[in-house]
Amino acid sequence: MERQGSWLCSQVAVPPVELKDQEPPAIVESGEHQQNENHEETPSSVAPSASCQLPGPFSSLDSSIETLKKKAQELIENINESRQKDHALMTNFRDSLKMKVSDLTEKLEERMYQVYSHHSKIIQERLQEFTQKMAKISHLEMELKQVCQTVETMYKDLCVQSEVPTSEEQNYKDGEC
Repeated sequence: MERQGSWLCSQVAVPPVELKDQEPPAIVESGEHQQNENHEETPSSVAPSASCQLPGPFSSLDSSIETLKKKAQELIENINESRQKDHALMTNFRDSLKMKVSDLTEKLEERMYQVYSHHSKIIQERLQEFTQKMAKISHLEMELKQVCQTVETMYKDLCVQSEVPTSEEQNYKDGEC
């Protein structure tokens, strides 16, 4: 990734300062593992070329500076390794989280389709009931129309019969005129 290179340190320039019996300041950053390295350097562990170059008090100063540079470089390498491990851990965590979210999404989608299927069955049953009731209503409506027509026909027949005079009624009406 691009960001990884921006936080890795590759070189450290240490200014020549005389330090007597002092530990270099520890580099502490949040989220990183701090390693305590207590290497006590002795003049015998310094490279022979450094002690042979300058005789006198400056040879110990040069060896101390070289020791500090090496310790600083080791600390920076340890920090960079720790950061690379943290980056790998976060990458693994992100990949794991993506897989879990994907699985959860699939389960949720499957459950939604089950609910849709269940509701579709209920809706289908109710639509079938509705269709049956509408057919029954249509049948009852036709029967009601037939009853109305029968009543209308009977009413007309009754009205027509009451308007036609009987022979006695006809004779009576004829006699009056």
